[in-house]
Amino acid sequence: MKKHTQEKRFYFEFPRKQVVPIISVVAFLMMPGCRSAMVQRAEVAVVQEKKMTESGLQYSIIPEGEGENAKDGDQVFVHYSGRLEDGTVFDSSYDRGEPISFKIGKGQVIAGWEEGIRMLRKGDKATLVIPPQLAYGENAIGPIPANATLTFEIELVDILNPVAPLRTKGISGKMTENGVEVFVVREGNGTILEPGVRVKVHYNGFLENDTLFDSSYERGQPIEFVLGQGMVIPGLEEGLKSLRVGDQARVWIPFQLAYGERGRGPIPARANLIFDVEVLDTEIVEAPKPFEVEGLPVEATESGLQYIIVKEGEGDYPQAGQLLVVHYSGFLPDGSLFDSSVQRGEPFRFILGRNQVIRGWDEGFALLKTGSKVRFIVPPSLGYGEREVGPIPAGSTLVFDVELIEIQN
Repeated sequence: MKKHTQEKRFYFEFPRKQVVPIISVVAFLMMPGCRSAMVQRAEVAVVQEKKMTESGLQYSIIPEGEGENAKDGDQVFVHYSGRLEDGTVFDSSYDRGEPISFKIGKGQVIAGWEEGIRMLRKGDKATLVIPPQLAYGENAIGPIPANATLTFEIELVDILNPVAPLRTKGISGKMTENGVEVFVVREGNGTILEPGVRVKVHYNGFLENDTLFDSSYERGQPIEFVLGQGMVIPGLEEGLKSLRVGDQARVWIPFQLAYGERGRGPIPARANLIFDVEVLDTEIVEAPKPFEVEGLPVEATESGLQYIIVKEGEGDYPQAGQLLVVHYSGFLPDGSLFDSSVQRGEPFRFILGRNQVIRGWDEGFALLKTGSKVRFIVPPSLGYGEREVGPIPAGSTLVFDVELIEIQN
């Protein structure tokens, strides 16, 4: 179990649907009938005079869009057809019926696309004539020969900036009983969130001056946690309980339900926080059952740690500095569950003897072999002492049912 400095995580994650970017790995689709349709589409395109950039990219733009140009970090959705110099259509998103999506500035597409799409706004159409040095150069890729000049008819269907603050103008917020305000920007139609379910969430975290301090979008991975177990800050839990799967919302959290008087990391003291969240999915998970320990002997160390061996492991004991992979479920003395890697479906990892976990864990796991299942009874002096940590009251004796899965050097 992590120490208090790592206990309340606000770091989450918006997986958007990932479509293989065409051009770094072109999905060539040469189905019968596709070529004629695409040649016809190319023939009816509006003919405009082409311009040339310093790099050698030729382009003509049909300005049908509005708003700002695409820029680095934007997620763009593009329809296209690609032709060789002899007019052969080698690939088309139109024939697949779905635009491709990629992020500008991340090297996911050829240089000619990166340069050309930066000139476009949402809704613009363009013709790009891309010389070999901005495409595949001397490499032959599928039906594209070496040193090929490529022509693309493209349409910038949409631009999304996953770290831009959500706009709530004209949207009425709902205030919870503890002062959290929730603005639903886009309504979903999925399951209503309830305590005890595992939720998958993407998020951006902002200070009130719109400074971004954390983003699961930038990491490209949503977070998952069990709602109602104090695994995220209280204000976020309270805000999420009013949402459903598919909702995209802005959650305003008073500092008392965030990081309080002290702050943390880039978050100043007494900072009210804003989380733009998207609820991706939920999963009903059963609460783990406590180990059956009735009748088993209770052993104790000099420090006061008690442990009950449910299953003996095999091999060597772990040494300080080794990485341990473990599963655990943590209970209060009244039997209530406060945290569980089993319920999250993801083992916990820590380095033994590096003060990454509570003292009772560092001491207890040093006594176990791989495969061991043990109950630890951790007194306050080896746990969180007189501190209140999330759902754990001050001065609590903690009960952990643990399994040592693996020891890694």
